Amino acid sequence: MGYIGNPPSENYTSFKTETFSVSATTSYTLSYGVANENELALFVNNVRQQPGSGKAYTATGTALTLSAATASTDTMYAVYLGRALQTSTPSTNSITAAMMSSNAVTTMTAGAGITGGSGTVYKSEVIQLGDIIHTNIIIDLTGLNSSAAGDIIGKQATASCHLGQITAAINGTILFGEINCLETPAGGEPDIDVYTATVSTGTEDVAISGLTETAVLNTGADWTLTKDPMAFTTVPPADGYLYLVGSGGGTDATYTAGKFLISLWGY
Repeated sequence: MGYIGNPPSENYTSFKTETFSVSATTSYTLSYGVANENELALFVNNVRQQPGSGKAYTATGTALTLSAATASTDTMYAVYLGRALQTSTPSTNSITAAMMSSNAVTTMTAGAGITGGSGTVYKSEVIQLGDIIHTNIIIDLTGLNSSAAGDIIGKQATASCHLGQITAAINGTILFGEINCLETPAGGEPDIDVYTATVSTGTEDVAISGLTETAVLNTGADWTLTKDPMAFTTVPPADGYLYLVGSGGGTDATYTAGKFLISLWGY
């Protein structure tokens, strides 16, 4: 018969049953684990038994214990009440991170020269759907410092001012990257470039050229909220650490505003 209406979120199945090879004993092993005897309906010689301590039977895990031994001439079977309903659609907010594949959703880790800023916000996600890996990094520069043109942006005079390491194991092989301004930078230098370097130790107020580096985007202008997203002109190499670098006039000051989204696509 056809079904009219929204598809049900549950599938209906028959109750799982088990027939035992009976002997003169009070102990049996269940094929399926149960939390307690109330998840099991037990029948001896087609008579349903009363579950519970001090009654006909108890059960926990795969252990079934009878209060009185069966005879070899008895028949006994069980109905697994807890295995009657098969849920095909998880209920809202029922999926947790622990239930997902370890490589489906993960994060990146920025250095102390980024996360240690006063008022600085750093958030990241790496999502793998099928063969596509999408990395997002959101950063609020508030509390970080810029200095001379070509110097690394970060917490004042602090090492490890990177936004995280790009690796094939986490981010995949990168095909495309871009940066988008979500809030116009204020206080510090508004002309900001993106680099990678082979080490994580880059320090604020130190030239990025002092590291083994790769420029992935030379912005060539101040960032504003209305500025279009800019694609990276060079794909970030594997195992490189991402850095933001002041350019333009080289303003030596602390950022009071400036939010950015960096996105990478790989496989």
